[in-house]
Amino acid sequence: MDYTPHTEEEIQAMLERVGAGSLEDLYRHLPKEVLNPEISLPEPLPEWAVLEELKRLAGKNKPAFKAFLGGGVRGHHTPPVVQALASRGEFLTAYTPYQPEVSQGVLQATFEYQTMIAELTGLEVANASMYDGATALAEGVLLALRETGRMEVWVSQGVHPEYRQVLLTYLEAVGASLRTLPLEGGRTPAVEVPEGVGAVVAQNPNFLGALEDLAPLAEAAHRAGALLVAVADPLSLGVLKPPGAYGADIAVGDGQTLGLPMGFGGPHFGYLATKKAFVRQMPGRLVSETVDAEGKRGYILTLQAREQYIRRAKAKSNITTNAQLTALMGAMYLAALGPEGLKEVALSGVAMAHRLWELLLEIPGVEPFTPKPFFNEFVLRLPKEPQTVREALAARGFHAATPVPKEYGENLALFAATELHREEDLLALQAALREVLA
Repeated sequence: MDYTPHTEEEIQAMLERVGAGSLEDLYRHLPKEVLNPEISLPEPLPEWAVLEELKRLAGKNKPAFKAFLGGGVRGHHTPPVVQALASRGEFLTAYTPYQPEVSQGVLQATFEYQTMIAELTGLEVANASMYDGATALAEGVLLALRETGRMEVWVSQGVHPEYRQVLLTYLEAVGASLRTLPLEGGRTPAVEVPEGVGAVVAQNPNFLGALEDLAPLAEAAHRAGALLVAVADPLSLGVLKPPGAYGADIAVGDGQTLGLPMGFGGPHFGYLATKKAFVRQMPGRLVSETVDAEGKRGYILTLQAREQYIRRAKAKSNITTNAQLTALMGAMYLAALGPEGLKEVALSGVAMAHRLWELLLEIPGVEPFTPKPFFNEFVLRLPKEPQTVREALAARGFHAATPVPKEYGENLALFAATELHREEDLLALQAALREVLA
């Protein structure tokens, strides 16, 4: 059906109110090239001809070998059961479960997701997901600033640079300051945190892939009255100490590694977990378990004042939705693998990454950069410009050598390996990179 939100009478009334004679008058101040740009489009085609053209264009794609990309997005196996369950109408078409009496299935599934995230992070409460890892970090830091009443943030250079850019955008909007702690030897140094800092942020494994000991940083933050916000790859928590165990007050991250496809960078979901003491500062949605008038178990949205609708200037957050479906896919992935399966996937990636590290260092001119131990991503220094190497590998069917920002050093490229790789895959990449660098 046609979507016509305004009648001619409503449009005319609006124009009269603002003193414009027509819609053209209303937009007359805009440049012509912006208002009515010329669009060069081909002649229309029948449906069958459009399909043929799409097939022709798709035929230009070059078949790619397995991806060795990392830096926030990696390729992992998604069990078919995840896709099957996520495609069910109950999940696929669900939006906000405002009426709990008719939304018990989605609410229960979301409650299970929250429970799994809380168990993975070692913290007491998790919300019903965020948009992605970067916005989850920003919301986690704002939570810490509200709780401490301070407006200064210290962030490790080991935190993903794109996450730090998003965080800076949020902090500038609220008038908070941000200081970056440079890495020393590829890891966050032990520092004394001064009074006045509200949040300290670090990542484990960090952006370079190195494992960090964040317990001393948590202690330093707490001595100063600040909160520690830990960024963590949820898959790594199948084998690494959870953030709550080393003193983190808030844990955030991106859930893409929990069985979501790479998909050109999305859609993902962000997770946010914290201590129960801070639950009233938590942004977004929270699903809780309760009982009805007959004593039967049920699920509801709770602590949901929806301030962003009724007191927007005083709202804790203006996030009014969540990545519901992809978060539930993460929960389905965790349920399908179980604790042992998650551990096996993580350890397989670690083994493959360390083997790839060894093979690539056999190539003349390639130097190590990420300090060991690392998880399943690492950075190498190449004898050629990384973007050029990346493009040359892509032309040979390999997605690898993600260029690392120059703030970390020159000619650095990131590689990743997962449970999807085998020895022959690693040897094939080694041969291709050797050829490109020759």
